[in-house]
Amino acid sequence: MKNLEQAEELFINYTKQFDLENIRLKQKQKHSLRVRDISKKIAKNLKLEDKDIQLATLIGLLHDIGRFEQFTEYGTFRDRESVDHGDLGVEILKKDNYIQEYVKSEDDINIIYLAIKNHNKYQIETGLNDRENQFCKIIRDADKIDIFYETSEIFYTKKEIEEIEQSEITDEILVKMYEKKPINRNQLKKKGKLTQVLVMLAFLFDMNYIASYEIIYQEDYINKIFQRFDFKDKHTKMEMQKIQAFLNQYIKDKISSL
Repeated sequence: MKNLEQAEELFINYTKQFDLENIRLKQKQKHSLRVRDISKKIAKNLKLEDKDIQLATLIGLLHDIGRFEQFTEYGTFRDRESVDHGDLGVEILKKDNYIQEYVKSEDDINIIYLAIKNHNKYQIETGLNDRENQFCKIIRDADKIDIFYETSEIFYTKKEIEEIEQSEITDEILVKMYEKKPINRNQLKKKGKLTQVLVMLAFLFDMNYIASYEIIYQEDYINKIFQRFDFKDKHTKMEMQKIQAFLNQYIKDKISSL
């Protein structure tokens, strides 16, 4: 396996073939580097062997490699309107054996492919062994943690925030939130900007490791996200306050129980 400094240089050079003057592509490059660091932190917390910490870190770096070609080709990051970026990432790494620029071990390569393929799916595919599952879980946690960061700091224009603030919460999404399960947006009858925020917040119910909950708690991401919005509808405002308290308590309970 390349050392992680060499891997980062290879990845940065790969992304330079795309229009990094486009802020959305530049953000994906930065997201990849942050997820790399979060993956490393989780793997260390799990006390994995050094070689497995390096592997988890490399997966974090490469997990969104499909995003650059996706956006360049389709002008969107929405998989359902273009192509599944996890599957595309695997295709890119397989093409001309590009993955071997980073790692030679066939076992490691197989795990990288599985982790990238599964990182953005509603749930991890069945039939994987414990080691394969572990790396899939690490990258899924790390990716979601950085999405919490992006939601608290980066996502949403002023116009989008105003649209969310004017939205009214639906009974459908309320029921789903309190089930303590990730929400499949494709199964929702009503969709909108506020629903998208709540679907993202429900990522919290799909975390696997105590280190993941600790990062979210320490960075105060839940409260930072809610503080961005001043909901105009009284019922929505009240329900969102309840959800905020519910999610914060959920994190505390997880940390104390895991």
